[in-house]
Amino acid sequence: MNDKIKKGLFITLEGSEGVGKTSNLEFIKNLLSKQGIEFIVTREPGGTLLGEALRDILLGDQFKGMADDTELMLMFAARAEHIAQVIRPALSRGQWVLCDRFTDATYAYQGGGRQLDMSRIEGLEHWVQGELRPDLTLLLDAPVEVGRERAGKRSAPDRFEQERDAFFERVRNVYLSRAKAEPGRIKVIDASCDLARVQAQIAEVMGGYVEDN
Repeated sequence: MNDKIKKGLFITLEGSEGVGKTSNLEFIKNLLSKQGIEFIVTREPGGTLLGEALRDILLGDQFKGMADDTELMLMFAARAEHIAQVIRPALSRGQWVLCDRFTDATYAYQGGGRQLDMSRIEGLEHWVQGELRPDLTLLLDAPVEVGRERAGKRSAPDRFEQERDAFFERVRNVYLSRAKAEPGRIKVIDASCDLARVQAQIAEVMGGYVEDN
């Protein structure tokens, strides 16, 4: 067993709107539970009382016109609290952390979607996270039109979901470019197919990590 697993494994789930993160998060939870792995589930933005309050601001309609820089810094403010209060303590206890979105989402949504300077995001990432990075990221990927159609069948859209298709094309492109740059960490899951095949892909990727536990 390597040191990373002894200290707890940090797994993130990423993807744009409508790719099935909620359903597949439940699948991963069940997979880990069956293996007797101790883990916590959390999300971004959110995960703490402060983070959830910031989530309401970021996703709600109250501040629709907030500046892009404000949005970026609120994301990292929530993340700083999340890391300090939840993620690092859990990993240090030897628990696995399963997180619905993390910094890859910031590169995709604020860097790609909002077209903010990636170097500024990178600077905040190093400042807030230090050396902390996910051990494994599952990127659920589907064409924008597929995700948008699925998302449209759910509840009322949040502040991000109200963006136009061009925004989400940029989000997807950044996600895929990051996966290409970091194939050892980011595993692309074809989320355009039926749920059974999506989960078969996830189980295959997770198998090696679970077996090493």
